[in-house]
Amino acid sequence: MSNILYITASIRSDADSVSRGLGQSIVDGLAAKTGAAVTTRDLAANDLPYVSAERFAANLTPAAERSAEQADLAAIADTLIAELQAADTVVIASPIYNFGPPATLKAWADLVARAGTTFRYTANGPEGLLTGKKVYLAIASGGTPVGAEIDFMSRWLTFFLGFLGMTDVEIVAADGIMGEGGEEKIAAAREAVLKLAA
Repeated sequence: MSNILYITASIRSDADSVSRGLGQSIVDGLAAKTGAAVTTRDLAANDLPYVSAERFAANLTPAAERSAEQADLAAIADTLIAELQAADTVVIASPIYNFGPPATLKAWADLVARAGTTFRYTANGPEGLLTGKKVYLAIASGGTPVGAEIDFMSRWLTFFLGFLGMTDVEIVAADGIMGEGGEEKIAAAREAVLKLAA
């Protein structure tokens, strides 16, 4: 059976968040079509820790060599990495906050980027180790056009995922929804999601 990892980052509830609504529709459509199991990681609800010097060192220490304290510090990163490794498909639903990603999404990225596990350094530069996965990004923004010069979220996230080896990335966006025609833009994004998961 295939596995879908569904990551959400909006601080809004499921009922109020456009990105969550789009992401959930993608997940529901894919799961119905493929019978995949779904693992959900709500970044806004889980209070992920930011990386400290101690946690960084623990994350890079091989599991068999960690002290008890290091094992405790590395546990959350181990869990997040295992979720990514087990997934065939990754769906990330996120808003753009102040032109960039939510802090929780950046915290997640810092925890799953582990040299030797999710990427490695080679003579030709870094190589991502999480290959062969399909990624869908469901993005919402009040005013920032996705893909514009002022969009530092989708460009960063697409680059980061590629750094880890996930280069097959498809974006569905409802952007500029606080301006004129916002409801139409949301409706168009929902229509795109239905076609995507059909």
